[in-house]
Amino acid sequence: MPTPSFEGLRVLILESRRSREMAVLVSTYGGRPAAAPALREIPLESNREALAFADALLRGDFHIVILLTGVGTRALLHVVETTHRRDAFVAALAKTRLVARGPKPLAVLRELQLPVWVAVPEPNTWRELLAAIDATGETLGGKRVAVQEYGVSNADLLQGLESRGAQVVRVPVYRWALPEDVGPLRAAVEAIAAGELDVVMFTTSVQVVHLMDVAASLRQDQAVLDGLRRMVVASVGPSTTAELQHRGIAVDLEASHPKMGFLVREAAERSSALLRGKRT
Repeated sequence: MPTPSFEGLRVLILESRRSREMAVLVSTYGGRPAAAPALREIPLESNREALAFADALLRGDFHIVILLTGVGTRALLHVVETTHRRDAFVAALAKTRLVARGPKPLAVLRELQLPVWVAVPEPNTWRELLAAIDATGETLGGKRVAVQEYGVSNADLLQGLESRGAQVVRVPVYRWALPEDVGPLRAAVEAIAAGELDVVMFTTSVQVVHLMDVAASLRQDQAVLDGLRRMVVASVGPSTTAELQHRGIAVDLEASHPKMGFLVREAAERSSALLRGKRT
């Protein structure tokens, strides 16, 4: 099999935490990376909801705890440790049914040696999460369910749990913000509008929101939409694809597994042919 190659295409990377790693991968596959981190994770100004959750958990008030992200799970532990003993909190978690939405929160739970009731399969969206809970045969009627959130609420997930009779408690731990230096993102907006980029890879739906927010602030939102139609738009998975489609942005490829490595490799395999098709 030939090695996948971007064949010198200019590839926009909006990833923040793993931006350098992603740029190396793009270069390895023959692309020219342009990095413009689109977000940063910051703690909530108030952690009242997380601390209230910890108090209630220690009282035994929850039947099920749903952990949506690994970063959020670790942040939750850090917040709780400001007022409670870690071992007491972990022991309280062990008495509930724990749901891990994907490999990252699952890895944290394994580090804590906590049993996992449900490990949500790929592509780890709210649909798979609800289906995995349904498959256990457990009824949620009247049960208190805590949902660790990761920046924005997932209304579909919350509604799905409530429609099954659960008493849902949101546990926000951190939220998304624009980077402190928005300069690279502004430059990316201008480059998209000017047709200077060939491929863009989205690794979370928040990148879509922030890219279009910055475009709107520069009065370039329509120009960016037009520019994206001339580029290959690659998405890491269904949630990100849904946000792109919601904003009228067609997705040219979605990774076969919702992981960065798969996204970059498959974009390298297909981008040149996709771009020729779009531009002819």
